[in-house]
Amino acid sequence: MASVYTIAPNDELSQRTVWRYWEKVGFRFAFIFFILMVIPLDGKWYDKVIAPDSLYDFLASIAGGSRSGWISIESESGTWGFASYVSWWFTALVAALGSAVWTILARNSQRDNYTVLYYWLRVIVRYRIAFGLIAFGFIKFFPMQMPFPSLANLNTDFGAYAPFKLYWQIVGISYKYEIFLGFLEIAAGALLFFRGTTAIGAIINAGVLFNIGHANIAYDGAVHVYSSYFVLLSIFLLLQYMPDIWRLFIKREAVIPHYYTPVFQKKWLRIGHVVIKSVIIVLFLFVYGYFRYDRFYNEGRLKEPVLPGLSQAAGHYQVSTFEHNGKVLPYNPNDSVRWHEAFFERYSTLVYKVNKPADIDLGNGTPALNDVLKTYEFTGRAGGKTYLYYEIDSLENSLYLIDKNRKFSADERKLLDKKLDVGLKALYGTAVGDGLGILRWHYERPSTGRIVLKGLDAEQDSIHITLDRLDEQYLTGKEWYMENHLFTY
Repeated sequence: MASVYTIAPNDELSQRTVWRYWEKVGFRFAFIFFILMVIPLDGKWYDKVIAPDSLYDFLASIAGGSRSGWISIESESGTWGFASYVSWWFTALVAALGSAVWTILARNSQRDNYTVLYYWLRVIVRYRIAFGLIAFGFIKFFPMQMPFPSLANLNTDFGAYAPFKLYWQIVGISYKYEIFLGFLEIAAGALLFFRGTTAIGAIINAGVLFNIGHANIAYDGAVHVYSSYFVLLSIFLLLQYMPDIWRLFIKREAVIPHYYTPVFQKKWLRIGHVVIKSVIIVLFLFVYGYFRYDRFYNEGRLKEPVLPGLSQAAGHYQVSTFEHNGKVLPYNPNDSVRWHEAFFERYSTLVYKVNKPADIDLGNGTPALNDVLKTYEFTGRAGGKTYLYYEIDSLENSLYLIDKNRKFSADERKLLDKKLDVGLKALYGTAVGDGLGILRWHYERPSTGRIVLKGLDAEQDSIHITLDRLDEQYLTGKEWYMENHLFTY
């Protein structure tokens, strides 16, 4: 350490300060605890960092860190509630044992304090928060984390929603609020790159992430541990400032802050420090931000599909007639074959509802390149709706469709997630197409608000369906969506 920097005269007092016994023990615990909380312990994370596929993947791995804990608590609704903090308590136990061993080994040490080590621990925590919060913020600043509800979701019964999806839909309606949250997280994360703004950055982070954490506990959103993680780290950073904050705001005393900082002695170290810090800021604030923008707007890596659906077909449809194997089926709310209602989204998704149970996807709809793998539309809710991704052959007036609700194997996902579309027409009738369950339906549009579909369903039964669009206005107002640079609607 001494060869790297010298202590400035105004830091000599810090170096001479003698810490109390309990302060030394407390620091040993905190050092082990926060090192274990910040430094990734997952070997797969290091594989991604050492051999990334691209600069974006490298930055994303650094920014995201490793969320895997010692112990994972699972329930039918995913990682839930306070029990999912068990890894924190286990880390605290390891830190307590480690600090006890450290204290025993240091019982004859003449060290007065751990001021220098405390400084560098704070640097590590600062940068971990900064990286994570900036990454967290960009997915809100470019508002794709919680998209506007789809037409099918706007017509889903309130009680059919899982709590987390209901919360996400509410935020998704208020996209300006989502953008503001993203801006706050990016700005607060950036403040932690600098010692002089660390306190205000930590205060903002603790407030914003506490709000996110307790909302996720209330709505079972499964992000409560990760958001609480940043609250904990921010509180740790604030501990150093609390005595001065108390004297300034509560006791109303004049305060001259004085905290230890190293001073680099050699010129090349000073230059290197500025260069490295500047590169980090440029990479994570600007380069990473551009990558996020590019993936969302130019590549279409969103939670929502981006391929346009049938032109001017978006809407909620009543099923006027439904023929099954040549037999007309009248409407029956308990029917598990006849469609009850249907929806054409602005993108290439056709949704229909029948009365039969379906597995509920409790994921949060991770962005993908291929539209058929984008599941946000139907995650987190029940309601008997089937989601079909389709591609259009306008020359033959045909739709090639595939069930989005099905579980795709790892090989199938690897095959599909190479481009936005699937190429269903080319795969239809092949072994791969049969494995994916591709359907082909003929469509007619005898009038602006009517669509007629006919073909074979997944059970190879003949269907002939007439859909008539309902004239509906929604209280949510005009739909907003991520306007990509690939297509117009």
